[in-house]
Amino acid sequence: MGTARELVERLKGPPPLPLDDDLRRDLLQLLLIPSQQRKMTYDEFLAWAGEDTLAEWVNGEVIMSSPASRKHQQISDFLISVMRAFVEQHDLGVVLSASFQMKLARSGREPDLLFVAQEHLERLRETYLDGPADLAVEIISPESIGRDRGEKFREYEEAGIPEYWLIDPQREQAEFYRLGDQGRYRLISPDKEGMYHSEMLPGFWLRVDWLWQLPRVLDALRELGLI
Repeated sequence: MGTARELVERLKGPPPLPLDDDLRRDLLQLLLIPSQQRKMTYDEFLAWAGEDTLAEWVNGEVIMSSPASRKHQQISDFLISVMRAFVEQHDLGVVLSASFQMKLARSGREPDLLFVAQEHLERLRETYLDGPADLAVEIISPESIGRDRGEKFREYEEAGIPEYWLIDPQREQAEFYRLGDQGRYRLISPDKEGMYHSEMLPGFWLRVDWLWQLPRVLDALRELGLI
């Protein structure tokens, strides 16, 4: 039958028999997590998880996730390139991408992209952000839709993350949320020209159609006036 590690490697490749994504993820979770360590502290989780481990820590439990699709990765790469260039040019803080951890009160999440403002850079540790980001972006996949719209939405709101973007490549739909006066997220619509203006990144705007059209990064930067 082979060792657990050998079985994990086999599961990462083409399966000999059809396995749906949920079953494969559950099998990987069972094989990767030591049998006597279904519950662990956040420090134990950080020590256990490798840089390429697709997992989050929630209430002492490890939640495995599936690899990103090509479209998901393309949107993520585009946003990181454009936002990082803007943030660096204006010295606003730092932009980080998954799989960098963000530790909240009861969870360690890995947003697809997060922004930390200059005034909160002391929250950054070597392998995780100790506290909320100033902006978090999640790109929805079929297996993550419940977490992104449910658990993470509530956690990010409760943690006081001022701005939360939800991007759905399948529906070609983007939702932009900001914390209101009552500490609840409210949906902010793009302007009549289809551009969303970020509150946490002063002066930054995003043409929403870019997320589906994926223009050249240089063209987007030129339109933003960065080059």
